[in-house]
Amino acid sequence: MAQLIQTPQRFTHEDWTRSNLTKYANAEVERQAAERLIDESKRYADETEKRTDKSQRDVNKKFQQRLDDIRYWKKELDDKLEGITTEVDNLLAFKNRVEKALEATDEPLHIAQRCLANREQRFGIDLVHDDAQKELIKEVETIQGVRALLQRTLDQAQEQVRLNRKAKFQLEKDLKDKFHAQSIDEYLENLKNNMEGLTLKDGVAKIEANSVTPDEWQDFSNENIERAERERQSSVELRSLVDGILQSTANDMTKQCEAVNLSLSKRIAETKDTKGKLEDHLNKILLQIKDMEENIAQLQKAISDKEAPLKVAHTRLDTRTSRPNVELCRDAVQYRLIEEVGEIETSVAGLQARLDQSQSSLKGLVRNQLDLEEDIEIKSNTIFVDEVECMGMRKSIKISKY
Repeated sequence: MAQLIQTPQRFTHEDWTRSNLTKYANAEVERQAAERLIDESKRYADETEKRTDKSQRDVNKKFQQRLDDIRYWKKELDDKLEGITTEVDNLLAFKNRVEKALEATDEPLHIAQRCLANREQRFGIDLVHDDAQKELIKEVETIQGVRALLQRTLDQAQEQVRLNRKAKFQLEKDLKDKFHAQSIDEYLENLKNNMEGLTLKDGVAKIEANSVTPDEWQDFSNENIERAERERQSSVELRSLVDGILQSTANDMTKQCEAVNLSLSKRIAETKDTKGKLEDHLNKILLQIKDMEENIAQLQKAISDKEAPLKVAHTRLDTRTSRPNVELCRDAVQYRLIEEVGEIETSVAGLQARLDQSQSSLKGLVRNQLDLEEDIEIKSNTIFVDEVECMGMRKSIKISKY
């Protein structure tokens, strides 16, 4: 079979003309559209440039406002930090005063207790629950009460110091954070578009989940400031209370110390006076004993002196019984001799009775002597305990108000 040859399509002149006109129209449409797009793009670029510049100026203004806020709160925090720092130091000084005052009660309490213990060394009738003893017991109770009050005050001061330091720490932490935030925002405020080191970061245009609102941010610092002010005021009030407690406790201890010293002095004077009177009575007793001993000696001599006359009378009577017969007469001599014997025996009996009385009296005087000497010894011991041991120690008591 013979191969068929395909010939190209033939167009008419009108087709050719219409095709050209169509291409002219399409080109014009595309060119006009492109011109409009170029004009619109230029206009949009100008608008975005102005909007970006405006936004950046607004952001810079917001940075300035934010930095002003940070500087304001930093100053508020700084002022409050200075106040609470000063108050911490002031309260620590008062706390030290309380510690010294508490420590200073050790010696007065020890001395008062030693005085009570020493006064137990009194013996006999002088082991009296007297005014001095009562005042010493009251002094121990007073000092123990003062110690308990000072300890409570010290505990309260220590707790307030802790609260002050906590408030101070919160202020310092807040200030540190604000200083860091200020440094960041000051750096960012000064960033320019032509600076090096600028980078693009994906996902930075967002609100952090753990961020706070401006009101919360302000309330946080305001709460720290108010807490610090509350603690500072409480601390000032506590210092005033501590000052009053230190003065009142020192006054109470001083007053009671003086009361003890006065009662002891009176008791010592009373004991010395009594001891002096006892010594006077002892001296009189000793003189009386001497006189009585002389009296007894004289009575014994008087009795002894009657022995010879009595022997003479007895001898005469006995011998006269030897007279013989009628010479054994009851004459006047016989009667007088018998009477003489009776007189001498009566005299001896009387002297013996007085001797017995004198010896009994002497024993009574000696007993009184021993009683007086024992009581004087008791009084001497009491005076030593009260004047030497107790008052001697009490001279070292020094009560300060700190």
